[in-house]
Amino acid sequence: MERAPLIRKTAHDLRVPPHLADYAAECRTFSWDAARQALQGLPGGGLNIAFEAVDRHAAGALREHIALRFVSRSGPALELSYAELARQTNRFANVLQTLGVGRGDRLFVLAGRLPELYVAVLGALKNGTVVTPMFSAFGPEPIATRINIGAGQVLVTTDVLYRKKIKAMREQMPTLRHVLLVAEDGGSTDDPGTLDLGALLRAASDAFSTVETQADDPALLHFTSGTTGTPKGAIHVHGAVVTHHATGRYALDLHADDRFWCTADPGWVTGTSYGIIAPLLHGVTSLIDREEFDAERWYRLLETERISVWYTAPTAIRMLMKAGPELARQHRFPELRFVASVGEPLNPEAVWWGKEVLGLPIHDNWWQTETGGIMIANTPAFDIKPGSMGRPLPGIEACIVEHLEAEGEPPRVRVLEQPDVEGELALKAGWPSMFRGYLNNEARYRKCFADGWYLTGDLARVDADGYYWFVGRADDVIKSAGHLIGPFEVESALMEHPAVAEAGVIGKPDPVVGEVVKAFVSLKDGFTLDEALRLDILGHARKRLGAAVAPKEIAFLPVLPRTRSGKIMRRLLKARELGLPEGDTSTLEGGA
Repeated sequence: MERAPLIRKTAHDLRVPPHLADYAAECRTFSWDAARQALQGLPGGGLNIAFEAVDRHAAGALREHIALRFVSRSGPALELSYAELARQTNRFANVLQTLGVGRGDRLFVLAGRLPELYVAVLGALKNGTVVTPMFSAFGPEPIATRINIGAGQVLVTTDVLYRKKIKAMREQMPTLRHVLLVAEDGGSTDDPGTLDLGALLRAASDAFSTVETQADDPALLHFTSGTTGTPKGAIHVHGAVVTHHATGRYALDLHADDRFWCTADPGWVTGTSYGIIAPLLHGVTSLIDREEFDAERWYRLLETERISVWYTAPTAIRMLMKAGPELARQHRFPELRFVASVGEPLNPEAVWWGKEVLGLPIHDNWWQTETGGIMIANTPAFDIKPGSMGRPLPGIEACIVEHLEAEGEPPRVRVLEQPDVEGELALKAGWPSMFRGYLNNEARYRKCFADGWYLTGDLARVDADGYYWFVGRADDVIKSAGHLIGPFEVESALMEHPAVAEAGVIGKPDPVVGEVVKAFVSLKDGFTLDEALRLDILGHARKRLGAAVAPKEIAFLPVLPRTRSGKIMRRLLKARELGLPEGDTSTLEGGA
């Protein structure tokens, strides 16, 4: 159905005064130096993520305020106050000290959303130890690959995951000195060559002085998958906490009394930056659900847990859409005031679905593993242009560039000043959470920058109002008969059809036009695939997009391949279509 190009905000959408009320004034006066002053800092002038997230609250008025609330189907909720979280993370830091693990050493975490995961991440950061969270759904090979690339010395995991995924591979990870096991659901931690984390924590002191890390000291190592070859390890520093705090304020509009739910897995950068760090920085209560996605359960949690700010992914939103509006209307969400999404661009249809079914539009935002924090966003006070990523946050300078490389010369770019011209999205380098390197790959890191700009690899455009629009990854764009076709535009049009739940689009080689557009579609519940429906979807796309852009072919799949962070893996669709190598599939939902 045709909808307005703009969602104008009303008083209903602004239930509390937003932090970013005057966008122009805030951008004009903002400085990262001033943003750092909102944090306490270490006594000697250093900066530590865990100190800011936990200890400064535990020593103040929020001492007994609930920091983390864990829920599951199997038992009662478990709550950790800021004071208790400080004690537990201190114990973990002391465990590391006892093991001889210190500043700059590397700890990997492989677990579901257990309290011990959060304690380990924050306790290691207090100790100056570099942390890498991994997806618990990874198979043995991706786990070993990452630990070996990162020269991991400590692994925190569960007894179940250790026996299933680590034990047989242990000798293939020569740097791994210590494996700390959590007994999962009544299991045991008596495997040879491992240590019982529960016993170690009980024996450790709950007094600890945070290691005096500096802003440029490494804190987090996040792996990001490439099209081919091994994953890249993006290095982030303790100074990133300034961005985590500022973006929690501006992009997620966190207020002190919020009850926040980030549905991202902690093994993904969003699950670390905004599932652990940012809400704690703002002293709010975070809900952590140990269970996998279930539409009815999610609606019930939004209602019964009185969630006020919800940060989720396009995949989850599309799955809720697929479940139908009737399920949502069985619940009420009077506390819910802001919904945001990240992982891949949010189709306009999904933005409108939020408005019509939840009573609130869904606010898309954009960032990458490499940026460490949200860069471009739709914030509460912004009118929304459905399909747009929003506008750059204060402190972030973005533009669209074209490349001017010449043989044998350093990379150069030219900023494209005209609105609505497609090019590569670039950010002025220097924000606090910008990654500081790819581990052991300095040449690849240098290629990400030109003329002081970080080159994102995403094609986009910016309109006359300063809103940015995603076109596609540079290697996803389809070239057909002289047209450059962004897959996201085609996918969004397909999703407007009432039968389509998800869509992924690729370019298929063609001897005449170069590439033709091929779409892969999964259907909503209640629709049956037949030739009439196939033709109707193709006809809908042709009407919406025109003959030059609309898909020439369409294939139907029960589900589309996507990462656990929600991105449809177009390159995997293309590789399977053309019989090409699939590259790194370790982040594929359901395993490699």
